[in-house]
Amino acid sequence: MAGGLAANGDGTPSKTAPTPSPLRSSKYTTTKMRVLITGGAGFIGSHLVDRLMEEGTNEVIVADNFFSGSKENLKRWMGHPNFELIRHDVTEPLLVECDQIYHLACPASPIFYKYNPVKTIKTNVMGTLNMLGLAKRVGARILLTSTSEVYGDPLQHPQTEEYWGNVNPIGVRSCYDEGKRVAETLMFDYHRQHGVEIRIARIFNTYGPRMNIDDGRVVSNFIAQALRGEVMTVQAPGTQTRSFCYVSDMVDGLIRLMRGDNTGPINIGNPGEFTMLELANAVKELIEPSTKYTIVENTPDDPRQRKPDITKATKLLGWSPTISLREGLPLMAEDFAQRLGVELRKPAAV
Repeated sequence: MAGGLAANGDGTPSKTAPTPSPLRSSKYTTTKMRVLITGGAGFIGSHLVDRLMEEGTNEVIVADNFFSGSKENLKRWMGHPNFELIRHDVTEPLLVECDQIYHLACPASPIFYKYNPVKTIKTNVMGTLNMLGLAKRVGARILLTSTSEVYGDPLQHPQTEEYWGNVNPIGVRSCYDEGKRVAETLMFDYHRQHGVEIRIARIFNTYGPRMNIDDGRVVSNFIAQALRGEVMTVQAPGTQTRSFCYVSDMVDGLIRLMRGDNTGPINIGNPGEFTMLELANAVKELIEPSTKYTIVENTPDDPRQRKPDITKATKLLGWSPTISLREGLPLMAEDFAQRLGVELRKPAAV
């Protein structure tokens, strides 16, 4: 249930935070959990909407400015009595009644967040401030989807939640990396000072259906290029690693974190680690073995290694990923092929 204790400057509890609507405790009215999802028209957000709507016990409100999200991702729920869509930019205040807030709003791929870096950092800072203000006013629990990018180009491998990171504060990726670090700071300051119930998920690379086809992320790049018969572009040196979590596993982890008793931060990701060349070869085998790839110049501040330590997620949330890259890639390839209007050249199996 939303609500909680506010705190004095020294972190000690001082007073009761705002409580939810009295309808929650009414003997004569049955109400659904009212859940706000910022960025709910995006890739992960729309899958989260599906899961919460399918439960049948929630009213879901999506707030999205459609910079990188799409109404198409939500068409299944348009007109449903338990679903509401608001065109809204989180850098402006939002006044709604809700019990839980999943704060996902922020462009997550380099192409999108580098397009307008000032807007990106405003989304991370002002957007998080606005959502925390809303959570404080209505007594809602709020979950922030932070990112593995807070670890920067890590000097610790795999990355644990206790690692403070190795981030360039003035680089071309800083609007996203440092923006998320500030967002985490704001979450904990509101928790300590105002008693807001918070949850922080540090999500690692996620893939699956509904990803933007040309968003610049490596899995979508490779699959789209292979389906179009293009040469795949592997950023140098090709030995840098990433860990890829299928979207349904990610959504399960976020829901478990929101409904559990741990503030986080908690890493949510698949600890399976692959080099970019290994990923390129897996996509080739899946779609067209004759596909060629070339090595291109890398982008500045690109992390050399990325792998989550999910000990906390496993122990505290009872969560671990269930879908391997070998199982998830075909599902994503089928979705991309349909949207691109091309036929998969061989059965969807790696």
